[in-house]
Formats: sequence, structure tokens, C-alpha cells
Amino acid sequence: MTLGSFTPLEWLALAERELLLFAGIFFLLGSLDEFAVDLVWVWLKCTGRARTRSVSRATFGKWELDGKAAVMIPAWREADVIGTTIAHALAAWPQSGLRLYVGCYRNDSATVAAAVRAAGGDPRLRVVILDRHGPSTKADCLNRLYAALEEDELRTGERYRMVVLHDAEDMVDPAALKVLEAGLEAAQFVQIPVLPEPLPDSRWVSGHYCDEFAEAHAKTLVVRDALGAALPAAGVGCAFDRAILARLAAERGGGYGPFSVESLTEDYELGLTVKGLGGKARFLRVRGDDGRLVATRACFPAELDQAVRQKARWIHGIALQGWDRLGWHMHPVELWMRMRDRRGPMTAVVLASAYLLLLVAALVWLAGLFGVGPSWQFDPLVKLLVAANFASSLWRVAARIMFTTREYGLAEGLRALPRIVVANVIAIIAGRRALFAYVRSLGGASPQWDKTSHRTHPLLVRPELAA
Repeated sequence: MTLGSFTPLEWLALAERELLLFAGIFFLLGSLDEFAVDLVWVWLKCTGRARTRSVSRATFGKWELDGKAAVMIPAWREADVIGTTIAHALAAWPQSGLRLYVGCYRNDSATVAAAVRAAGGDPRLRVVILDRHGPSTKADCLNRLYAALEEDELRTGERYRMVVLHDAEDMVDPAALKVLEAGLEAAQFVQIPVLPEPLPDSRWVSGHYCDEFAEAHAKTLVVRDALGAALPAAGVGCAFDRAILARLAAERGGGYGPFSVESLTEDYELGLTVKGLGGKARFLRVRGDDGRLVATRACFPAELDQAVRQKARWIHGIALQGWDRLGWHMHPVELWMRMRDRRGPMTAVVLASAYLLLLVAALVWLAGLFGVGPSWQFDPLVKLLVAANFASSLWRVAARIMFTTREYGLAEGLRALPRIVVANVIAIIAGRRALFAYVRSLGGASPQWDKTSHRTHPLLVRPELAA
């Protein structure tokens, strides 16, 4: 039989087979990759190398710092949340060695007013007004804050020990500042976990971040840290040794500062660059004596379009720009981790193929019910591929539920199962958006701060967290 003699239904069956092979093979490769991380994590747990330390949250939060700490928060149109963030951070971190640098734009008076009002006259806040209309880029705002930090160091003659990065919507942990400082005694970059706050009015879109971060920050980054691989900075809850930032700024030259204005994910790039300069990175999981994780809490996007925008920026900056700007590394572990980081576009293609396969398979099955479908028999290897993917999917679902339940309780853990579909849909749409944005950038388009809107703060959702 020649291809030209195929009926439409036979063409449909052929499409089903090809989609099955394409999606099945790449799903299996992805599952094997994830299973390898699982095995390392299990080994770390069994040998005690992934043990989570415990600290007294109240005591640790009140201890004075051994050196000065600067917390930098870039803000553009964040009047709804910046006040709560500043007021809570200054209350949670009473240390006199702390200074909060908040970057605002001259055409964003609402954010400036909210920031100043929230400080209540606390001299540890410095609002830095950029001498340009916003938005520029997040990295540009951070570089201006870094310049203000250098100005203060020259004026006072005192040098900062560490620089901590946070976003305008973050809720800090009272113990985090001392945990970060302690971590920098043996490293140049330290990251603590990020905990998305479940939103009652967005269980599915915002909730899927809970599942992804619970697994990534309890397993993936723990494995990455144990293997000695470069760690990506999350942009929040991360601290850098002051000296390493000075080296980065000197290497970039031109007086621009350590943050790359050409990158959409300057935080991710900064974390990997520290390792490239010979610095050491650590991911620290610590729990308070109340059982709660010492982590940065934040409310993630509740609307589909906002989630897509955020994920597209991550894919564009990490997978596409990262390939261009950071290249590859021939060390086996580093190569493995960079391949994992950059699989976003391919994941979107494979997921789209899988959902198209479901549609085509349903049509072929319906045709068979009416006796008009082709008699297509899958060979044993294809059946084995399907069986292997089915088993790996069960394993992945079980892991996702386990990690979400561990951090958020059983109710959220059970929601993690249907939220996998939500996460997949967002990944597909975001992959398409990221690809088009990357193509535009190849044509010379300048990167822009394509930020998501923040309408609420963890303390406004759950006031009891302040206790």
C-alpha cells in the first residue's frame, strides 16, 4: 500500500502512531532524567546528607549580625504590596546592621509613597529613585541599588558583609537573615527555599506553583547542592558575599554593576556566574523549632495570562538566552544540570504533541466503535514504550503529591494531581510565547521588564503567619 492510497482515517491512525513514538520517546527520556535525580535524592536521605537542620526561630531572628547586610528590592508599580513587605521585613529583622534598599522610578510616585509610609521613620530604609522613567529592567534597577550601596560604603567607611535579594511581594522569615549570614561563612552565594502561598481564589493556576516549588526546593536543588553543581539564584531569599559582587561588577566593567541588563533572568545567571568565578554556592534547608520551613513566602500569579507571562520570561531567559549567554559546560554534572535547565522549549513541544495524541487517539477509537476505523496493530516495542511511560507517570504523580503534601498538607497534595494538567497547559502556551519573544530579540529588540502584577501579600492572605 502506498501513502497516496491511504484513506483519511488511515492517515489519522498513522499520525497517532508517529505522535505516540515522538511523545513517548521524549517522555521516557525526561522520566529517566528525573528518576536519576530521584535516586540521588533517596541516597542522600538514606545517608543523612540531606538532613534538614532545626533552629530556634525566635532566638535566631533576634541575634545581631556579625557584619552589615544590605537587602535590595527592585520595585515598579508595586504600591499594593511594597508597604506590607517593608513593614514586615523591618519588624521581622530587628538587627541594627540591616539596611533595606528599595529601588523605585520617578514616574511611580504611588510605590514611593507606599514604601516611605510603611517604614514609619525607620532609618534602616533607603528608597532609591532611579533617574529615569520606568520600567527599565529589573537588572538595571538592581544595578542602581548597588551603586547606592557603594555610595553609602564610601560615605560611612563601612563595608557590607552580604547582599540579599528580594522582590516587592516577598514575606521574609525572621530566622532567614542569620541563616543566610551563617551560610556565607563557607560560601559566596546562598539560597534558601521559596514557598508559594496557596490562594483560596486561585487553587489551580496559583496553586500549581506550590507543587513545582515544593518538589524543586525539597529535592532538585538539594541534589544539585550535594553534587557541587552551580546553583541558580531564585532572585529572592538569596544572599551574595559582598566581595564576589564586587568581582562581578569589575569583570563587567563600564560602571554598570554586577547584574546583567541584557538578561531577562539576571538572578539565574548571577548564581551560575558565581560558580564560574570559582565561588561556592549552597542551598540551605532549615526548619524552625515550630516545624515551619525557613523560607521566603510569596503569592504567585492567580490569573492564567499572568502565569503564562511569568513562565515565558523564565523559559526565554533561562533556556534560550542562557544557551546564548552562558553556553555549555563540559563537566558531566554541570552539563546535565544545564540540559535540565534548558529543556523548557522542548518540554512545551512534547507536551503539545502528547495532548494532540490524546485527541487523535480519541478520534481513531470512536471510528473503531462505528466499524470504520483502520485495523492498526502496535508492535511489542511500542507497547513496551507505552507501559514504561505509564509506570513513570505514576511514579512522577506520586512524587509530586508526596512533596506537596509534606509542605502544604494532604488537601493541597491531592490537588497536585489535577494541577499537573494546569501546569502542562501553562508550559505549552509559555513555550510558544518565549520562542516568539526570543525571535524578536534576535531581530534587535531590547529586553524589557515583562513583570507580573502583584495584588496581594502572604500576610494579607494569612495574617496568622506574622505570629
